[in-house]
Amino acid sequence: MPETALLLKLLFTTEPLSIQVHPDDAFARSIGLSNGKTEAWYILSAVAGAKVAVGLNYPRSAAELRTAITDGSIANIVHWHPVHEGDVISIPAGTIHAIGAGIVLAEIQQHSDTTFRLFDYGRQRELHVEKAVAVATAGPREVQSPPEQLSDARIVLTVNPHFALERIDLAPGSVWMLDAPNETWLLAIEGHAQLGSTKLSPGDAVFLQADHAAIKAGTDGLKALLAYPGPAINPDALTERRAAGQLPHASSGAPLALISPGHGTLEQPEEPHWQS
Repeated sequence: MPETALLLKLLFTTEPLSIQVHPDDAFARSIGLSNGKTEAWYILSAVAGAKVAVGLNYPRSAAELRTAITDGSIANIVHWHPVHEGDVISIPAGTIHAIGAGIVLAEIQQHSDTTFRLFDYGRQRELHVEKAVAVATAGPREVQSPPEQLSDARIVLTVNPHFALERIDLAPGSVWMLDAPNETWLLAIEGHAQLGSTKLSPGDAVFLQADHAAIKAGTDGLKALLAYPGPAINPDALTERRAAGQLPHASSGAPLALISPGHGTLEQPEEPHWQS
């Protein structure tokens, strides 16, 4: 698969992940990295009471943030809130964040693994105090725009300069054309479909680039996440076709790549089981 601007991951948490922050592009390049990391989460399932932390409960100075990291009180001043299946959470670079236990989520992000840890629940890994203070927004999260319904089949969950994330909902037996002029990621989350010559089931992810492919929803329909580079929404990413007797294969561009979404810190290597 070619080098990509984005990464798609599945996370399965059985214990809280570290409280952390990622740099923006400018800071990342100042320390010799190619880019920073903005990300977004889509909650696939969450046990009762599962929580994530996004931002602080009220603004702090850089000195106060440094002290909170050093003495561990940062765990008490991040803003925790419950999550449920179907929630989407945008995490711009610089946002202090953490994921609690009992959550399965899909993450789309800039292609970077640069993470500055502020608190790690006694796991004895390095904390990155000065870099975290330098890049963090030491206050509440940004106001997140609500999802935008583009059509009966498409909802834009979040869009930013780095990527757009949509949820698509295809009716049983319907036939569509998926257009991917730039890198495009599709993750099946419910139902089944045939994308070109590739069969899709929940947990399957496909990567396309400079290509298009017909997609036919199965008898139980298909719900999937669709992500591609921002900052603009691609209005032609998904167009409905009349039902056809034979589903055409992908175009002669880059071949479809059925992939396993990447795994990160403390993710569990198990088959997706997303029912709460």
